[in-house]
Amino acid sequence: MKPRFVVTGTDTDIGKSVFSAALVQALGARYWKPVQSGLEGETDTAFVERMAPGSTLPEAWRLITPASPHLAAEIDGVEIDPGALTPPDIDAPLVIEGAGGALVPVTRQTLYADVFARWQIPVIICARTALGTINHSLMTIEALRSRGVPIHGVAFIGDAVPDSEHTIAAIGKVRRLGRLARLAALTPETLADGFAAGFDLADFA
Repeated sequence: MKPRFVVTGTDTDIGKSVFSAALVQALGARYWKPVQSGLEGETDTAFVERMAPGSTLPEAWRLITPASPHLAAEIDGVEIDPGALTPPDIDAPLVIEGAGGALVPVTRQTLYADVFARWQIPVIICARTALGTINHSLMTIEALRSRGVPIHGVAFIGDAVPDSEHTIAAIGKVRRLGRLARLAALTPETLADGFAAGFDLADFA
């Protein structure tokens, strides 16, 4: 069976899309973002397509307003049906990226973590290495685990902070998958090199 992963984060703007693109490259996977909120500038799907041409699938919902999906949908006059969010059935590895953190609302009744629980696809948590990451990471782990979401491990992003990374893995009882260092220049080549330097591809087989 081809590997499938959901990528979530401990917060927004932590490099989740960068990690997703790197994983797509490494696995030769397809990429799917269920809901895109905000269409100005380069969307997450467009970014991943630039890093891994030909890899992306259309979003289920594209919302104009740059806000949490539940609010963006209300402002745009759109109704999201969480039950209709079903991972694409494809004969290839698949990387699915959520929005912001695991407890971001898809609607006023449903959180991303609730959707992940229904899917039962292993989740990779992207976490900063900066100050505050222990608290945010452990809360994310607890929120997912309490819903029965399978957690594949944690991917750290940023400068090396070994104690924080070890502490999260030990207390949270999760696997430390590796760390993606910040890249001065973000190109398909530097992204692939950064992933290869920080992760073991066998952990995603």
